[in-house]
Amino acid sequence: MPRVVFARRLKLALTFVPLLVMVGGGCKKSQQSINVLPTPSEQHLPTQSHNAVEPRVSPCVLITNDEVGAIQHATITDAKSSSGISGAMLMSQCYYSAKEPNMSVSLAVIEHNPQDASAPDAKSYWTQSFHRFTGDESDEEKPGEKKEKLGGVEREEKEKGVPPKRLDGIGEEAFWSGNRFGGALYVLKGDVFIRVSVGGPDNEETKIEKSKTLAQKALSRLP
Repeated sequence: MPRVVFARRLKLALTFVPLLVMVGGGCKKSQQSINVLPTPSEQHLPTQSHNAVEPRVSPCVLITNDEVGAIQHATITDAKSSSGISGAMLMSQCYYSAKEPNMSVSLAVIEHNPQDASAPDAKSYWTQSFHRFTGDESDEEKPGEKKEKLGGVEREEKEKGVPPKRLDGIGEEAFWSGNRFGGALYVLKGDVFIRVSVGGPDNEETKIEKSKTLAQKALSRLP
C-alpha cells in the first residue's frame, strides 16, 4: 500500500471517542465503528458498523470497576464497551463512568484488523505513529508527505508544544502524550497496544502514575 494512502487511513483510524457497554457486573458488547476519545469526560456514541469484527477480548474485562474506583478515588457507576473497524485497525474501548464529576476513565485496545490482509499489524502501526519522535530514520517523513499520528497524538503535540514523552518500565514501549485535557498513556505489548486516559484535577505526574497502574492491570490480562 502506498505510504501516503496508509497515512490517510491512519488519520481515519484513531481519533478516539468513548465506546460504551458493560452495565453493573456484566459486559454488553456492541459492534460499531469507532474513533478514539481525546478526553474521558466527553461521551459520544459511535456510529453503527455493518462489518462487525469480534475483538479477542472485551476491554471492560481487563480492569474492574473496583480497581478503577480505587485508583481514581471515585465511585464507578458503569462500564460500557464497543468495538469495530475504523480505518486500518480493529479497536475496542471501555468507558468507566464515575459518580464524581470528571473522574471517568477510558481504556482502548488496538489490534490488527483480521478482515483486511493489507492492514498493518499493531507494531507497524505503532512504529509509524511514534518512532518519528525517537529519531528512527526509517520512519522519517519524505518530502511532500504528511504523516498522521494515532489517537490524537499530532493534535496533542501541537497543543502542548512538545512531543510525546517516552516512559520506561511498562510494556515493550510506552509514551505519554499530553494535552489540555490531561493526556493519555499508550503502551505496546506484542501484537496489540492500549491507550489509557484518566479524568480528574490531578497534575500530569499523578495522571501518568495512575494511567501506568491501570495499564499494568490491563496488560496482565490480555490473552
